[in-house]
Amino acid sequence: MLRGSLVTTILAFVVALVVGGILIAATSEEVRDAAGYFFARPGDTFVALWNSVGGGYAALFRGAIYNTTADGFLTGIRSLTNSIGYSAPLIAAGLGVALAFRVGMFNIGAQGQIIFGAAFAALITFPMGLPWPLQIVMTMLGAVVGGAVWAGIVGVLKALTGAHEVILTIMLNYVAVYLVTWMVSTAGVLQKAGSNQPISDPTPSSAVFPSLLGPRFPALDWGFVFVLLAAVFVYWLLERSTLGMRMRAVGENRHAARAAGIDVKRIYIYAMLFAGGLAGLAAAQQIQGAVTSGFTSTIDAGFGFDAITVALLGRSRAFGTVAAGLLFGALKAGSYAMQGAEGIPVDIVLVVQAVVVLFVAAPPLVRTIFFLPKSAQEIQAKNRAKMAKKAVAR
Repeated sequence: MLRGSLVTTILAFVVALVVGGILIAATSEEVRDAAGYFFARPGDTFVALWNSVGGGYAALFRGAIYNTTADGFLTGIRSLTNSIGYSAPLIAAGLGVALAFRVGMFNIGAQGQIIFGAAFAALITFPMGLPWPLQIVMTMLGAVVGGAVWAGIVGVLKALTGAHEVILTIMLNYVAVYLVTWMVSTAGVLQKAGSNQPISDPTPSSAVFPSLLGPRFPALDWGFVFVLLAAVFVYWLLERSTLGMRMRAVGENRHAARAAGIDVKRIYIYAMLFAGGLAGLAAAQQIQGAVTSGFTSTIDAGFGFDAITVALLGRSRAFGTVAAGLLFGALKAGSYAMQGAEGIPVDIVLVVQAVVVLFVAAPPLVRTIFFLPKSAQEIQAKNRAKMAKKAVAR
């Protein structure tokens, strides 16, 4: 059990919290002032350390899980619903990145797929004027199709020309940003009617996701339910379907998969279509939930790159990505409380996220820090190295 990825991930998060605590203490004026006369009264420094680090993480808990200073239970639990609501686009985009990872593709174009998905949905579905709930479904499908089309370009180019998906997705991110910037700045395309500002029309009221638990919890809407359904679909696709078996085979070894009769090029296209569609679902979470007053080319709100972190932390598994997305949603919700209540920069939370990824990507480092037993792969690698050394000595 100590060799498992779950223990490694939990310990990586523990290390990240420790590093975050050090940074909180280093940026605290109270700690710096007390450290100036440490040898005269060392107790003041330790009290300041406790107040800054403990206060920061207490504020993180109040903002992410339960506000202990609230008047009642329903008011206090709003923090948890905020965390869940913030996690929806992270999970959707993370599922897209994770699916591509399982096929051996490094999709870092979720940003462009979210942006174009939002623009495509606004351009095609906003003018429809359909009744609720048909408008909700059509707008969401429009965002999914837009994201799939944008990512499908990458899949087709990789299949036909062998171009690397990292280069393609990076370039298409820029293309999407500038294309949508032009669209929301041009009258008659996406620019808000009667405005000269680079912003789109508001989302039609019939397309906005209704609140899941009522108006008292505005951050949590029915979009989260659609995200959970998408996670179940990704699990079934990758773990239970024949197409998923082919995808995993290509991800493990594309040469062996090709020798077994699998059309690798077609799998690349399928993978990017699914990945882009999931990123488009994240766009739907934005324009139908979080940002309904009109959007710009920054509608992705950084979720496109955070999705890479979520997918890595979730080990590219569907339900692991859901758990990682919930964790990052909680960190985002709690970071606002940390900044408001304790004056701690939001950037500290970003550092915690980065350190989590650093240690999750280096399991041997975590095992070394906590003196955990080596994994079977590490033991085999060590034995092979010994045998090679003996062979050279002979």
